[in-house]
Amino acid sequence: MKLTSLIFKRSKKRDFKQESSNQESQPVKKVSCTLEENITFMKQSFSESGDLKIQKLNVRQKNGILIFLDTMADKEKIQKNILKPVMEAEEVLFDDVLKSTFQKSDNLVKAQQELLNGSCILLFDGSREFYMLDAALAKDRSVKEPHNEQVIQGSHEGFVENLMTNLHLVRKALKTTNLGLEHLTVGDQIESKVSLVYRKDLANKELIKEFKRRIDSISIDYVPSFGYLQELIEDSTWSPFPQILYTERVDRVVGHLNEGRVAVFIEGSPSCLLIPVTFFAFFHSPDDYNSRWMIGSFIRSLRFLSIVIAVNLPAFYIAVIGFHFEVLPDDLVLPVISSIRNIPFPPLIEALVMELTIELIREAGVRLPSRIGQTIGIVGGLVIGDAVVRAGLISNTMIVVVAITAVAAYSIPTSAMSDAVRFLRFPLMLLSSTFGFVGIVFGTMIILAHLCRLESFGTPYFAPWAPFRLKDIKDTFIRLPVWKFNTRPLDSRPKALDKQSMARGWKFNGRRQK
Repeated sequence: MKLTSLIFKRSKKRDFKQESSNQESQPVKKVSCTLEENITFMKQSFSESGDLKIQKLNVRQKNGILIFLDTMADKEKIQKNILKPVMEAEEVLFDDVLKSTFQKSDNLVKAQQELLNGSCILLFDGSREFYMLDAALAKDRSVKEPHNEQVIQGSHEGFVENLMTNLHLVRKALKTTNLGLEHLTVGDQIESKVSLVYRKDLANKELIKEFKRRIDSISIDYVPSFGYLQELIEDSTWSPFPQILYTERVDRVVGHLNEGRVAVFIEGSPSCLLIPVTFFAFFHSPDDYNSRWMIGSFIRSLRFLSIVIAVNLPAFYIAVIGFHFEVLPDDLVLPVISSIRNIPFPPLIEALVMELTIELIREAGVRLPSRIGQTIGIVGGLVIGDAVVRAGLISNTMIVVVAITAVAAYSIPTSAMSDAVRFLRFPLMLLSSTFGFVGIVFGTMIILAHLCRLESFGTPYFAPWAPFRLKDIKDTFIRLPVWKFNTRPLDSRPKALDKQSMARGWKFNGRRQK
């Protein structure tokens, strides 16, 4: 399905939402002349909220109130930047003495939203406007390397939960006037801030327009995290493969922005979504570009080999034991037969029990504290490696197969793709236990056909292999030298394909001079 067909498919839903939004006007509550009425409105709005603070003031024989949420506003900022300048001012306008950024408004409904953002409200008796002053409490963690995407060489900066900090990191890394930044909101009851970052000279306008259309079409009370947002905007939620790449690394986002892709940030999340992406982007790592190209190509090839092993190795073992024993070399027949001779379960049950046990140990290690998690890993290793085999429940060969499969699955640098790979081996195990090698081939064909049909915001998911583009293969299974990257990948549909003209011009110029 092309991008234009997607737009046509959801046009009715978009038109309905636009009509409903035009009919509903934004709620307005004008400021009252008396302070008591304004105080009553705020107390009713934040009823049963013990953190609502209303402080009465008397400045120049003029009564006023200062309203803020104790859990969202910084008292030190209020005292230093607002109260002290206002109380010490004599004949000077308040606008000139306030040390905090502020806005003016006459809508108390807007004041409610600003209070939730950490601002405080300054209102004087008889005034038709009030001040909204920035006094947000900052409790952000420091910028560190993400634990889920650690690298050996390169930058060690990662995103945090503060949206402005994340945008600062991107702006600091991309010091160009062509960096576009747009702020959106999503959520009917509780609004979440979403920021769209892209390079204006590279990003495709139709892609940005399509993303905004999908965001505008979302009707949900609250979007707490990227998991919600990803499922609401991705093309196919029924696919096990992720169609949107999320990362916590600044250098990874910068690299994709320079290829014409779009980054999406949401307030409260240390991750960033990148659109559109292909299947091969989930196997790339910043280490591939920070090491020698031959070494990077070798490591990347191992990652693609790992997905083949992780998906097919347990199914291959079940098919060999159950249907195709003759494919084993003569030297392996006797060891394998002696290993499975006294096992009371068929190979499928063996594989299912061991794979599910590995998943349980992984889940326990993730959820428990780090020290206890290590203990769980050791206990699980002892149970799987020694006790189960001695009890005659699982064969030694199955232990080897499961261990290699687990190592291969965890070598994939993106956790979302690793989860998809670990999930796919179970249906292939069922097919191989029923049809042998034929079942594995049939299951692999279904997976490949599904990959060829998938799209990510109108971009073919399995590009540049389907459709085939020879120029873009230079950065898929292998990584050629950087000076070979003369053009950007076509999958992001950038405005400018040319990336460099002669990256090693010094070499050719030196030859000409000689």
